[in-house]
Amino acid sequence: MGFGSLGERILFVLVIIAAIFVISLIRRRDPKKERAEIVRQLLTDTRIDLILVETFDRQPPGRRFETGSWQLNKKKLVFLEKTIQADMDDAFGKALDYNRRLKAARKTKSAERVVPDSEGMKAPLLRIKDGLQDWLLTNVGSVDAPRQYTGITDGLFGGR
Repeated sequence: MGFGSLGERILFVLVIIAAIFVISLIRRRDPKKERAEIVRQLLTDTRIDLILVETFDRQPPGRRFETGSWQLNKKKLVFLEKTIQADMDDAFGKALDYNRRLKAARKTKSAERVVPDSEGMKAPLLRIKDGLQDWLLTNVGSVDAPRQYTGITDGLFGGR
């Protein structure tokens, strides 16, 4: 086996890898699907936070509120109504404040129980939940995500 054939093989593999990389970069996501996915993630976090607010006294101490999808996508939410955006800023801001206070209490190993503003969060969370469900029904047609069937190339190029 000569060096020339090995070099040709390596070059061939590199060309294939480069082609796969370029195709995956060119393939764009559908903005409607991306928005629906963001709204579904926010709806999931809102449902969890609403349950936590309603059952806070029965939860184990130190349970954090879910705010991850809002923190990641808060600059992309211009397609939602202003009232929903304001409610999200209010409710998730209070949840972040509670999470920060809880983290600080854990760090100092304080025996004091950190309590969120349950009444101040419940009404905005209910409005957010209703608003997101209405948005999904209006723009997508259903609240639940459609079934995803994986294809052969989904691992290389992403889902459809």
